[in-house]
Amino acid sequence: MDLKQIEYFVRVAELGSFTRASVVLDIAQPALSRQVRLLEVELRQNLLVRNGRGATPTEAGKLLLEHGRGILHQVERAREELGRVRGALAGRVAIGLPPSIAKVLTVPLTRAFRVKMPDAALAISEGLSVAMRESLTTGLLDIALLYNTTPAPGIETTALLEEDLFLVQRRAPGQSEAEADALARTPLPLDELPRFPLVIPTRPNSIRMLVESELAARGKRPQISLEIDGVAAILDLVADGAGCAVLPMNAVTTSGKPEVFSTRPLQGATGDGGADTAEGSAGGGRLRSKLFMAVSSQRPATLTQQAMAELIRHTLRTLYPASVVA
Repeated sequence: MDLKQIEYFVRVAELGSFTRASVVLDIAQPALSRQVRLLEVELRQNLLVRNGRGATPTEAGKLLLEHGRGILHQVERAREELGRVRGALAGRVAIGLPPSIAKVLTVPLTRAFRVKMPDAALAISEGLSVAMRESLTTGLLDIALLYNTTPAPGIETTALLEEDLFLVQRRAPGQSEAEADALARTPLPLDELPRFPLVIPTRPNSIRMLVESELAARGKRPQISLEIDGVAAILDLVADGAGCAVLPMNAVTTSGKPEVFSTRPLQGATGDGGADTAEGSAGGGRLRSKLFMAVSSQRPATLTQQAMAELIRHTLRTLYPASVVA
């Protein structure tokens, strides 16, 4: 069997579509279909059921998919081992980052990657947790950082850090730095959050789900002013007076105009729905968002991917020394 044909079949089976696989593999769809068909002829079995909705593996296809993933992984491992002989990690690693973390992490992580793994290739993409989980499953991503993720079949997660969440408002006209600092040290009880109109992402965004879960535990609901997916757009709307936001502090400090906002930590979290409590407050803990590293449990990590995971941990420890939990 030709390794390229195996790779083509695996990608089509994982993505469920010749069209999507042709984009990922950067090969014309007719050529992709022909190579998969040649593999079927060689094996004398139909591997895929083709229909208007895409392509799904037959029983024989499911068996080859399992073996094919292992074959491709072993080939990649062999390449990496050969790379180690000449003293370098090789191969490609694709990681997915949520937008707020991407703004802080991308540059230092890329800089460290170039130093530690000059013979390897790195691909970084931004995305929402739901889409990145799917990309892990299909093999488009090797590692993803996800906020407040819940257990999912085929996905392994490790907690990395916790971030306090803040109510972000447009700074009042004439408010001094001293007044803003005093406000930032005055927690807002979660019970009072429904008083504020929120500019917030659509479900199932992790922060949206966390806020709704905490308020539901109190028999309350958030006051939604606008639903917007995108941290930059949310902050622009807050600055324009459209409402308030619930975000981690790094989203504000990396916005390019933190001086136009005032922030207050949210107090009174129960710990349900993914929140973690901070000790020392009778009114409950701070509302916190937890960041996880997620990988596929279906495909063992290559040496380059393992090194990348450790590099992510190291970089986060440098950026967030007080918040890292792993």
